[in-house]
Amino acid sequence: MLRFPPPLKPGDKIAVTSPSAGASGAGAERVRFSVDWLRDQGYEVIVGQCMDGSGLTSAPAERRAAELTAMLCDPEIRCVLPPWGGETAIDLVDLLDWDALSTSDPTWLVGYSDISTVLLPVTTRLGWATMHGDNLADTPYRTPAGLKSWIELASGSGPHVQSDSGLIATWRRFEEDPQAVDWKDVGTGTWRLDGVESLSATGRLIGGCIETIANLAGTLYGDVPAFGQQHAEDGLIIYLEACEDDAATICRNLHGLRLAGWFEHANAILIGRTNAADNPQMTQNEAVLDALGRLDLPIVFDLEIGHVPPHLPLINGALATVTIDEETRRIVQELS
Repeated sequence: MLRFPPPLKPGDKIAVTSPSAGASGAGAERVRFSVDWLRDQGYEVIVGQCMDGSGLTSAPAERRAAELTAMLCDPEIRCVLPPWGGETAIDLVDLLDWDALSTSDPTWLVGYSDISTVLLPVTTRLGWATMHGDNLADTPYRTPAGLKSWIELASGSGPHVQSDSGLIATWRRFEEDPQAVDWKDVGTGTWRLDGVESLSATGRLIGGCIETIANLAGTLYGDVPAFGQQHAEDGLIIYLEACEDDAATICRNLHGLRLAGWFEHANAILIGRTNAADNPQMTQNEAVLDALGRLDLPIVFDLEIGHVPPHLPLINGALATVTIDEETRRIVQELS
């Protein structure tokens, strides 16, 4: 049974912790600005102890797991928002107190990149809806037409309608402007269908960053086949995005997910726009088609769901309908 956290509202408490990488230098300045930005929107914001940016992670795995567990179990905290991703959040997934979490009411957990490593099992194991969307450092950026901010999705019961923004952007470096609120516009793009001219598909959303969640396949923390079986009546819409690995590595990871049964109950696959490198003999799109083309599933490329901003937030567990034709490129998410 899926459980959706209560709608977020001004005055609610948002907790900041770093399950993966912490903050230092200009990054720490961006975190301070983003915390103040949230407070200016009317939220109460508390910052945890696991925030140190001097190493690969913000603290030892046991401390990070304990702080994240405590925040998610605290009934006064309505949302947990990491500053960004990192490299090795996988080291804490088996240290979270899953028994304590299973008896708690759901809390919004929001982020992407390495945070996908935590979002996925919180949804598949606990049945909590989680949000693949802007992390803390990206939250102050203005949302372009067609998209909604993660706060809008977390604040309402839906249905949430978003459409192709047509925008390709990038970040402003923290050293350049730690208080930036406008994306750098670097071009235009559009969602692309492979092999068919139109699409209307419905299913429960689940997915994340390929490089991080691929390591969960075949474990208790990445049992997407079981999640699909639980929701076989609705089916799944699986979304995936590559951060930085070259196309051959992404191809191997996607084959691994396929062999692990992740797509057995899928009705469609969504692929995020990426700046990750091609291989001399294979592009990123060819990597996807090599691994997943044989599934005979509709694949939508170039959505704003990853490491190329702006960001289209997706709720793991939401019932989504994706519609694409000559005039429409839209995704609707229902929290039910």
